[in-house]
Amino acid sequence: QLQLAESGGGLVPAGGSLSLSCAVSGPITGRWAMGWWRRAPGKEREFVASVDWSGRRTRYADAVNGRFTISRDTSKRTLTLEMNSLQPEDTAVYYCAQARMVAETTVESQYDYWGQGTQVTVSS
Repeated sequence: QLQLAESGGGLVPAGGSLSLSCAVSGPITGRWAMGWWRRAPGKEREFVASVDWSGRRTRYADAVNGRFTISRDTSKRTLTLEMNSLQPEDTAVYYCAQARMVAETTVESQYDYWGQGTQVTVSS
């Protein structure tokens, strides 16, 4: 069974930066797109960023475009989210996920495997 484990969350002041990592373990069945999602208190889970199987193509939510950067290291089986200029509205539990398609995707139902999440809190 594939497992995803996020790390790197924490408390940061507004304007600060954090780097989230996601380690993938378990059987390798191919190279698939991956993504970061988040759920803020009282809200539905929302798309943050996605990267294709090669790491060359990315897609971002409008709310984070220009501030967040997604990347992957296929050899190490890790996914990273660099977050800059963080704002209180970025406060959420952040989840990494693996899709069942090779192209980057913003569709939640196209992700099959999810991590447990890591809390990011941005203070004002």
